[in-house]
Amino acid sequence: MKVLLAHTPEMRRNYYGDRSLSGLRAIADVILHEGDRALDAASLVNAAKDADIIVADRMTEGRGEIFAQLPRLRAFVRCAVDIRNVDVDAASQAGVLVTRAGPGFVQAVAELAVGFMVDLSRGVSRATADYHAGRKPEARMGRQLAGSTIGIIGYGSIGRYLAEIAKVMRMEVLVSDPFADVSDGAIKQLGLDELLAASDYVVCLAIANEQTEKMIGEAALARMQKHAVFINLSRGNLVDEAALAKALLENRIAGAAMDVGRAPDQMPTPELAKLPNVIATPHVGGLTPQAIEYQSLETVRQVDAIVKGEAPQGAVNADRWTRRPGMK
Repeated sequence: MKVLLAHTPEMRRNYYGDRSLSGLRAIADVILHEGDRALDAASLVNAAKDADIIVADRMTEGRGEIFAQLPRLRAFVRCAVDIRNVDVDAASQAGVLVTRAGPGFVQAVAELAVGFMVDLSRGVSRATADYHAGRKPEARMGRQLAGSTIGIIGYGSIGRYLAEIAKVMRMEVLVSDPFADVSDGAIKQLGLDELLAASDYVVCLAIANEQTEKMIGEAALARMQKHAVFINLSRGNLVDEAALAKALLENRIAGAAMDVGRAPDQMPTPELAKLPNVIATPHVGGLTPQAIEYQSLETVRQVDAIVKGEAPQGAVNADRWTRRPGMK
């Protein structure tokens, strides 16, 4: 079996690692993508022409047209939870298995949320930038997290973990998620409008889909308190960035922090990130050794199962996998 690891060298260093690469090589012959740019559809077809399995990073799209052009391909393995850039239906029609990795980044993203809250409350980045530029920073009154209210939009794995951290820090925890049941008596479950109006810190962790597209727009931002801040650690799709920029420029909310946005590779949009009351990081919420190794090693286990003709945990269309090894 031959496996194409579609990551660029930089993405491979940051998001796959030597241990996982060694594990992959112990199972199959590995073809490495050595170019500096992510593979587009045509380049991916060319690179994977001899591959049985593609292991893809977030920059490598599994577009519908590739599957019919790769008759040898048996599986498309995503080294991430998000598979919105994979045409699962087209893969299924071709008999190609699609898999996703589990959320190994829960702790890393939740910790970044706490860091954002502290930074926005105490002006850490602002003061540091002044010192670096040789300016005298202004000493401004801050806000402590203890006694403040955090509103978590989306009560999935990260939201639940962050809620537990916030409770330990003596914050009041509010949650808005119509698809979740909150059984913890210390957490209040509210509608989105109520949460926005009551929170000092609004942390967006909802799933990105058609229903949540631009969920945080002008109306939502208008419900927030003037001293409140908005933090996005989900996807840029959930935010109307023009409305957010307007709210920030008019000081209708105190600030924002983001690790994601509508720029390429789900990065924060530079025009929004450069605003003085914004903190932005380049999509590094899950970029820790533990988080990355969790997902990359999962792809190794998935490839091992696929080589044996087994549908691994994380398979999303196993019932339509007709290119399974051993099947005619």
